Amino acid sequence: MLQTPESRGLPLPQAEGEKDGGHDGETPAPTASQELATEKPGTGREEGATEPALTRKGARALAAKALARRRAYRRLNRTVAELVPFLLVKDKKKSPITRSEMVKYVIGDLKALFPDIVARAAEHLRYVFGFELKLFDRKHHTYILINKLKPLEEEEEEDLGGDGPRLGLLMMILGLIYMKGNSAREAQVWEMLRRLGVHPSKNHFLFGYPKRLIMEDFVQQRYLSYRRVPHTNPPEYEFSWGPRSNLEISKMRVLGFVAKLHKKEPQHWPVQYREALADEADRARAKARAEASMRARAAARPGIHFW
Repeated sequence: MLQTPESRGLPLPQAEGEKDGGHDGETPAPTASQELATEKPGTGREEGATEPALTRKGARALAAKALARRRAYRRLNRTVAELVPFLLVKDKKKSPITRSEMVKYVIGDLKALFPDIVARAAEHLRYVFGFELKLFDRKHHTYILINKLKPLEEEEEEDLGGDGPRLGLLMMILGLIYMKGNSAREAQVWEMLRRLGVHPSKNHFLFGYPKRLIMEDFVQQRYLSYRRVPHTNPPEYEFSWGPRSNLEISKMRVLGFVAKLHKKEPQHWPVQYREALADEADRARAKARAEASMRARAAARPGIHFW
């Protein structure tokens, strides 16, 4: 069995905001009236200034602050996205990775956010690539990557050979599709991979050629469906869940996967959460019907007597 934020786009370590809940770690900005209400005496209304002019000035200041927060958030996401492939490449040499290397080559002047950046990168390494980032030497601040063979809830996936990284890649694509409204353009999938440091047409030491893996394995095994988008010229193509994914993987599990990557609860995306609850209910009813049918067939069989 088998098992980048926007409310309709798979959250990744990338520079994107959310449509339904603002940006991670941000608190709602105060309104212009709240900002003006907290001014210190003597720093408020300028002589001769009118109330509308003050309101416009306050609104512009708040808009500038909000823009600065969004830029900082995008930069943080971009840094996490750059750190993940850096750690994977460094691990190929099988030598400890030092904090100073991460700061020098990736994190730079964001070193004050080092714990948060490393923690988020570790989440993506764990759930997407099947690696665990471990602090190897606390005194010298060195880290190592440990290959985890069962990255998702310690479950082995027979159809993918128990291959954690391949399974993580599939879950990322299924998550993108689900968060985009149950279909995702081909270009969106390739862009998501690039943000992870995985180039679709270049050989990757974990996935081989990712585009070949997706088109020849995931699509051929019916985990993904691939079709042309109607009325597009030049032609465009999109991915959706294949019949095998619909049978073997619940929407709630995929939403939980997305939530883990962002340290949020599945309810953070209410539209997808309601759809996942409905899917769980449908699966429970189907399972109950199948069990009832099996019991009925067993009861209808004639007994076997040995005397």
